[in-house]
Amino acid sequence: MSVAASCAAAAALLWPLPAGADPDAGQYAQLTVEQSLIVRVPRRVPAKPLKWKTKKGPKCVAMGAIAGAAVVADDAIDLVLKGGQRLRAQFSSNCPALDYYSGFYILPTEDGRICADRDVIRTRAGGQCEIQRFRKLVLVDRS
Repeated sequence: MSVAASCAAAAALLWPLPAGADPDAGQYAQLTVEQSLIVRVPRRVPAKPLKWKTKKGPKCVAMGAIAGAAVVADDAIDLVLKGGQRLRAQFSSNCPALDYYSGFYILPTEDGRICADRDVIRTRAGGQCEIQRFRKLVLVDRS
């Protein structure tokens, strides 16, 4: 019996008796509706970590081309560009104030680009890290 049919049957049973009808003459029934939902989640095999090879990168990157970024070490962040290309911005020295929790930002420039040996990454904790160079990241074949 479907849930809708069960609810209709329950409503018919609970509908008030007409005025003057003998309550002892009616039939009484109890209806219990139970429903369960099972969600099956397949086990996932942990993916192998991606391995990247670095190559010479550009001197500057357009700010509008950056789709995302991730902190990878005290001396670098990885930039994901629109279109899927990845670049690593390496700092001139370690930047321990840069972490996942406080985050970082880059102030806009007049030319709309981020350039090595010119611009800095600013941490939300108040520090700054000068970008020494960009390195292009190329995925190493995992087969």
